[in-house]
Amino acid sequence: MTAVFFGGVRPASCEEEKLAEEIGRALAQAGYSLLHGGYNGLMEAAARGAASEGALVTAVTLISKHDEWGAFNPHATTSVRLPDLGTRLNHYLDHADLVVAMGGGIGTLHELTAAVYYATTIRPVPIFLAGPTAQRLLAFLREEKWLYETPTRPLGFLSTAESAEVFRDRLAALDTLDTLDTAPIGGA
Repeated sequence: MTAVFFGGVRPASCEEEKLAEEIGRALAQAGYSLLHGGYNGLMEAAARGAASEGALVTAVTLISKHDEWGAFNPHATTSVRLPDLGTRLNHYLDHADLVVAMGGGIGTLHELTAAVYYATTIRPVPIFLAGPTAQRLLAFLREEKWLYETPTRPLGFLSTAESAEVFRDRLAALDTLDTLDTAPIGGA
């Protein structure tokens, strides 16, 4: 299973950076490998958490920007270099069993909105918005009607996580639902 992590290079707070690390750890403990941008900030914190539990941590970047953007964080165990942003986004989303998004800049916003669009039109990938920055964005998008549910565009794939404990609980519930969905009819 693969989790994709979207988060910025400038954490909004030490608390959000700690949350990203705890989310990375929880994902690894649940058996997920991690795809992320590979750089510093929240990406590095999530990678540090995942790597501390032995998860495969893949950095996904652009061929043309790798030198400009600098070295990957030390927790990336492998990397993928792609030719353009569209290919990069498709790589993330085509491999995602779930997405976690936290605060960030315009790049993180772009990744998150692409993930939400993908989950409403291609396949319903679970998306977790974690931490206060991402939750404020979600509230704004709903309040301003940029994001709303319709019968043909349900939003049941969206979850929030205010804390690491809430994230772990919702991740466990998701894993339980996946197990139920694949269980033979009549139980087991």
